[in-house]
Amino acid sequence: MVPNRTVLALLAHPDDAEMLCAGTLIRLAEAGWKIHIATCAPGDCGTATENRWDISSRRTREAAASAAKIGGTYHCLDERDGFIVYDKPALQKTYDLFRRVAPSLVFTHAPKDYMLDHEQASLLARAASFLYAGPNVSAFPVLEGSCVPYLYYCDPIEGVDPFGQPVTPTTYVDITAQLDKKAEMLACHASQREWLLAHHGMDEYLEAMRRHAAMRGRQIGVAAAEAFVQHRGHAYPKNDLLAELFR
Repeated sequence: MVPNRTVLALLAHPDDAEMLCAGTLIRLAEAGWKIHIATCAPGDCGTATENRWDISSRRTREAAASAAKIGGTYHCLDERDGFIVYDKPALQKTYDLFRRVAPSLVFTHAPKDYMLDHEQASLLARAASFLYAGPNVSAFPVLEGSCVPYLYYCDPIEGVDPFGQPVTPTTYVDITAQLDKKAEMLACHASQREWLLAHHGMDEYLEAMRRHAAMRGRQIGVAAAEAFVQHRGHAYPKNDLLAELFR
């Protein structure tokens, strides 16, 4: 069905994958896929108390610990929060990452999202997914199985676009059995969880994730789900791989 069973989730910041697609990544890991989780930035603005170097170190360690829970590998392109841009240096980093990983399945942010870092990360992932297998785009060797991968856009936060309009998914994945593991992965990001716990007086970090999973689950008659929009432009696979894997 696919030339290799390798998935790459390229998102903007640590904890984005855990919020948006970790349940599906868990299901893929259970099915024997190799898991890679990457962020464009290390989360250097994700604090009100620490300097950027300390919080970056802490958050990338948290991301690596989360990925390890499902046998995955974490990568960081080392851009900066609020400064993720679609430019030549960032593109080269992204091409090189894709070249090393050779994914046949990619997850990234919705093209239109509440935060521009997310939109720029989406553009980088889209560009690299289309061209990474081209011999001249990177100095890294073309690995066997390199191809134009299946590309899926994750839900934007709250399932709405920047204008507040609901996003209509093309694909749902039932993550009812994986929800607790997804929460464990998200809980690895203690730097963010602790801040919200202190600010809200409740575990809002995990509760927000569970609410969204329940909302998408109700739409397909299950307890919890993740939703995606598949990219089906020229040269991309047209069949819905996730639907076929997780009927």
